[in-house]
Amino acid sequence: MDDQRFNDNAHDRDAPSDEAAVRNYGQRRRARSLPPRRGAPIDRRRTGEREHTPVLSEPEPDSAKPARRLLEEILERMGVREAHVRYYARPEGEYLEVRGQELANLIGRHGHTLEALNLVFNNILNAGVRKDRHYFTIDAEGYRARRADQLRAVALMSLERAIREKRPVELEPMLPSERKVIHLALAENPYVTTESAGVDPDRRVVVFPRPS
Repeated sequence: MDDQRFNDNAHDRDAPSDEAAVRNYGQRRRARSLPPRRGAPIDRRRTGEREHTPVLSEPEPDSAKPARRLLEEILERMGVREAHVRYYARPEGEYLEVRGQELANLIGRHGHTLEALNLVFNNILNAGVRKDRHYFTIDAEGYRARRADQLRAVALMSLERAIREKRPVELEPMLPSERKVIHLALAENPYVTTESAGVDPDRRVVVFPRPS
């Protein structure tokens, strides 16, 4: 999905050329994604907190139980003691979050250790599976969930910039899972498309304005 250019031709006929409409669209989306001003009252319906905040009482589906047990075994072999793993779902996918003491080493610099663990975990989980593969995002103390929220805000700002300047906008180099968040955030957008460019570790997302 990361290397795929996202197109949604079904929206082309609905995309207005009026720049005011574009600005209004971006303002509405950004208002739902960015945090409120300091000191302002929090409107949970506006911020979408209910949608993006994990629910502690969310039941674990049967399909996630083998994955959770596998992660617990991997963590034990890594020497991560007294860690608790729980399942929850977010708009960008299913998460297995690790909670415990002193998880900084598990996260690693800029989340690189978590990214490597995620790759190994999903490769083991889906070994020998040809179809209907199941992928999870491994998180620690909400680090990747918070990063995903930040990236969605970046995606919306890049959308507005691409439309305003009428040219492609290159984002900073990102991890594969982070590029996926950007792609998904703009996948159904009627004003832009996205694709990945470059070679890791400098691979990045480019946001392209749709022809008017």
